[in-house]
Amino acid sequence: MNDHSRNISPVIRQLDEATANRIAAGEVVERPASAVKELVENALDAGATRVDVAIEEGGKRLIRVSDDGCGMLPDDLPLALSRHATSKIDGSDLLAITSFGFRGEALPSLGAVGRLVITSRRQGADGASIAVAGGRLSAPRPAAGNCGTVVELRELFFATPARLKFLRTERAETQAVAEVVRRLAMAEPYVGFCLTADGREIFRADAEQGELFGALTTRLSRIMGTEFTDNALPIDAERDGISLTGFAALPTYSRGAAVAQHLFVNGRPVRDRLLTGALRAGYMDVLASGRHPAAVLFLNCDPQLVDVNVHPAKAEVRFRDPQAARGLVVSALRHAMAGAGHRASSTVGAATLQAMRPQPVHHPVRPTATAVRAGLDLQAPTTLAPAPHPGFGEGPSARFESVEDLSPAATEDTPLGAARAQIHENYIIAQTADGLVIVDQHAAHERLVYERLKAQAEANGIAAQALLIPEIVELSDSDAARVLSVAEDLASLGLVIEPFGGGAIAVREVPAMLARLDARALIRDILDDLEDQGASDRLRARIDAVLSSMACHGSVRSGRRMTAEEMNALLREMERTPKSGQCNHGRPTWVKLPLADIERLFGRRD
Repeated sequence: MNDHSRNISPVIRQLDEATANRIAAGEVVERPASAVKELVENALDAGATRVDVAIEEGGKRLIRVSDDGCGMLPDDLPLALSRHATSKIDGSDLLAITSFGFRGEALPSLGAVGRLVITSRRQGADGASIAVAGGRLSAPRPAAGNCGTVVELRELFFATPARLKFLRTERAETQAVAEVVRRLAMAEPYVGFCLTADGREIFRADAEQGELFGALTTRLSRIMGTEFTDNALPIDAERDGISLTGFAALPTYSRGAAVAQHLFVNGRPVRDRLLTGALRAGYMDVLASGRHPAAVLFLNCDPQLVDVNVHPAKAEVRFRDPQAARGLVVSALRHAMAGAGHRASSTVGAATLQAMRPQPVHHPVRPTATAVRAGLDLQAPTTLAPAPHPGFGEGPSARFESVEDLSPAATEDTPLGAARAQIHENYIIAQTADGLVIVDQHAAHERLVYERLKAQAEANGIAAQALLIPEIVELSDSDAARVLSVAEDLASLGLVIEPFGGGAIAVREVPAMLARLDARALIRDILDDLEDQGASDRLRARIDAVLSSMACHGSVRSGRRMTAEEMNALLREMERTPKSGQCNHGRPTWVKLPLADIERLFGRRD
């Protein structure tokens, strides 16, 4: 503190409404995409069945949102531009919120930092328009228009030019706007959406028909592509008054970043650490390192069970019982993947076929003399197979062990078919009714053994080993209370802890399979998880890693020749075992090549 500050008596002032609106705009409107989100949500709250969005220069120059909702009366327009004026709630219960908006801040905030014009007409009433620029409101005037509302926002942040410096390029802002519209389109499959940027249509989704799951599937196919819906598992679960629906992709259909994760709470798009952590936990031990799951999940519950008034942007929520919400997501995802059995993503087979396609050969414009002589030699007629020309080596040969005797139980009608051969002592070639399957014998058997070990550990419990000298971990009182609150769950995994006075806890027993466990570091990692997500799967992940290592050493090794009976037994067990479509490290264990695609590869089919 500076010395001269002690001699200053601060004066408390009431901020004028324009300044208050600019401050609110800083929280609500971070960029053009934020403005689009607020305006489209208002349209949806008005009962719109179609929403058209047009932007120019990434939304910096123009944002126009048109809807066919209920519209507003002329006398309502000035009130709509007043702070904390809303038709969504009456203020009696802030937990009974069923609409997107409820704070009454968006329109006055936009009018404080840009040039805003609202034109609206309600059925059976006259249309009217009102304008506000930099917080200065004009009087309403008559205007022609269809039923519904059109909101035009020009020169965003002209009243706060410093904010313009923080905006990104036009392309980046356009992509952010498109992402907002796509996410809201996922939440409302029965509403049509159209987005144009600088006069060019970049997104369109017409209103869907039919029952909800069918409409949602069609809408997601339009937005995320048919590859996602073809490789996604339907999710439908309910527990403790919370329901979860949507789609979660197979583990082998994963992404390099968390860009295909869309979570909704009571229809509202959210970015919640609790739910994203639950999504990661649901895919634990089935994803390759550095890969992220793809999912569109809708969590629905009584509004009284979730608080959406956490932040002005309304992108965060707080559950009354966060562990119930998290547990539902984790268990529903694991149950769906277990029910998928041996399924693997169809994109794996497509990628394999693409890799097998011959690459175009780029010939030099002027062939060399050596190449010309080689071409003439190859064209010379001969009754014998030509010897390899000097400079053209023979291709690599692969050991191919044919299978003559098939087990009677092995038929081509089974999902993974009948084993026909083993190549390179590691890959099983199986024939199905409509194609062929290539199986990585080591990766597949590793997953089978791993699931067997996990089932045994679940049935018999994790063996614990008592420490001769308990390890004392010093923590703050609050941290000690937090980790002791999950002591029962940790004990079921072989880690026994108890209070040791003050903020200290004593580690009495550790899982026997983790003999070299650093208990102090583990406790602190668990605390970090509890602080960030409200739960921790850290110990379970370490135990699973040990079981995975045991499975790796106990599985069929690469290089071992297998009999026909062994190969077919492996295929049948894969069909019976959940999650056998990927190994312990998340890589696919088998690839299917449809016969029709193979025939196209060789030019036998158009």
